[in-house]
Amino acid sequence: MSTSALIVIDMLNPYDHEDADVLAGSVEKIVAPLRGLVERARDRDDVLLLYVNDNYGDFSATRHQMIDKALRGRRPDLVEPIVPADDCAFLAKVRHSAFYGTALEYLLLREGVEEVVLSGQVTEQCILYSALDAYVRHLRIRVPRDTVAHIDPGLGEAALRMMERNMRADIVTAATCFG
Repeated sequence: MSTSALIVIDMLNPYDHEDADVLAGSVEKIVAPLRGLVERARDRDDVLLLYVNDNYGDFSATRHQMIDKALRGRRPDLVEPIVPADDCAFLAKVRHSAFYGTALEYLLLREGVEEVVLSGQVTEQCILYSALDAYVRHLRIRVPRDTVAHIDPGLGEAALRMMERNMRADIVTAATCFG
């Protein structure tokens, strides 16, 4: 049983969309802290590590196809350091929230997870909406600010404040997660 889950959201990105260059600049700053956090989570029995990633409208794409597409994209340097291991839980999503239309809630309940640690992209979109969905499911929320990437710095900061104030999220750093 895991008491916490590190959820890595939308980091398998080919960076071929409208805001890709702006987003990639933010992602460059979070890759190293996120990689360290993922490595620490892998070493712990009380932390469930899982990836939830947008399928970008390809409903037949497998996990490995999604990884391959991201690695063949414009910024493989941002993807390679955090590619999930084959034994890591992986869910495809189709909308902003990691919960919407996925088995995430069931998986967390089955594993006894009480706290989610949200990381990845985009702070003011998918991270924020996933935090709200976690909050309404009575899960504790932690967001390491140095492991979430934004498109708009002001909106990213506002989203962190909203999560802290409205969803009682602990806004921390990667170094303070998982001891």
